[in-house]
Amino acid sequence: MLISQLPIANKIWAALPRADLQRLLANMEAVQLTDGQVLCEAGEPIAHVYFPNDCLVSLLTMVDGTSAFAVGLVGREGMVGVACALGASVSPVRAVVQSPGSAMRMKAAVFVKAFRHSVPLHRAVLLYVHALKVQISQTAACNRFHMIEARLARWLLMTRDRLSSDHFHLTHEVLGYMLGVRRVGVTNAAQALRHRHLIDYSRGAIAIIDGPGLQAASCSCYEMVGGRHGKG
Repeated sequence: MLISQLPIANKIWAALPRADLQRLLANMEAVQLTDGQVLCEAGEPIAHVYFPNDCLVSLLTMVDGTSAFAVGLVGREGMVGVACALGASVSPVRAVVQSPGSAMRMKAAVFVKAFRHSVPLHRAVLLYVHALKVQISQTAACNRFHMIEARLARWLLMTRDRLSSDHFHLTHEVLGYMLGVRRVGVTNAAQALRHRHLIDYSRGAIAIIDGPGLQAASCSCYEMVGGRHGKG
């Protein structure tokens, strides 16, 4: 797919001056990402960086090489493969497509060169690095101190903000990654929110019925992480 055929919704690229953007577009390609697609693997070299437009990517930390735990969520506000901007060539996380859609892709080596030479790109990416750092650190604290139901409400609101939709699909597996709990814990938390008429949930299809109510049910981490960096 030609990059000219894809509207640019990614906030990093949308923030660039037109001249910088036009130069960088020549080195990017538009791609369609599929549900469950692995964009990079923890401990392996980063071949490409991705800039989501209308898809959603989960960042997973691997535990003992078998279990995965979600530490971050990337949508149109950011990029996948941000470690390249910090001088690393190996990914510290597994990046898995949570919701399919379009993105822009660039070879990691090309991105690093552009990052070093484009002041606007450098500034935009570092601002996102800070936002992602806040999200990851807050998620760690949230998982330690907050109840599963409140944590689920936060993840659902973050997903809604990045997809700009109250209707989306999340499997029990993905929700398990988000919450760090087994299937029964996911089911109980989702049922609790449904019984309060905040969401409707059936076979992975989620509909947010009462947004303000769901936000009230969420922990304060939503405003510190999801509300600040995912909206708009």
